[in-house]
Amino acid sequence: MLAQLVTKPVAFRSPSTMSAPTASPASIPADASAAAAGDRRAFERLYRAHVDRVFAIGVRMLGDRMLAEEVTQDVFVRVWEKLPGFRGDAAFSTWLHRVAVNVVLTKRKTVGVQRDRTVDDENAIDSTQSRHVPVGDRLDLEAAIARLPAGARQIFVLHDVEGFTHEEIGEQLGITSGGSKAQLHRARLLLRAALSR
Repeated sequence: MLAQLVTKPVAFRSPSTMSAPTASPASIPADASAAAAGDRRAFERLYRAHVDRVFAIGVRMLGDRMLAEEVTQDVFVRVWEKLPGFRGDAAFSTWLHRVAVNVVLTKRKTVGVQRDRTVDDENAIDSTQSRHVPVGDRLDLEAAIARLPAGARQIFVLHDVEGFTHEEIGEQLGITSGGSKAQLHRARLLLRAALSR
């Protein structure tokens, strides 16, 4: 049944280009309640409304589109399983984001993605490609984020892209808020260096 709901997308398209209707912001709480009660169509609307954001979280945190596609599917399987326990204390999108981050973190552990919390700046900067590229290509922020060391990329995405506070990041990752701040600073330095080449 769930396999029919969450089909593996070949290419992630914006929800507006998909054939089935998507959930409007106003209908998301009602769709979440209906999906929690087993309504497959409501779950499909939620899936289509949020799949792109979940995929983007996976790409940014893992740096690998194939893994991100797999994680996206894992997230929605987990959401389907846990949806009956969704209390509605927070917005559905906030709850979904938390589930997505937790699934990504688990995937990083299982695939052996490097989880270093700190990296020597000189070594990290030297590991980026130093070939001459046109100015327009140098400003590709997504590529620069993908080249960040795993720990720095994770903190950068959670703080600067997704908007989590250092305290929330520390709680999610099991580090101090000071460690999160240090990694964010390191990530910004590495991005600045990579984008200025």
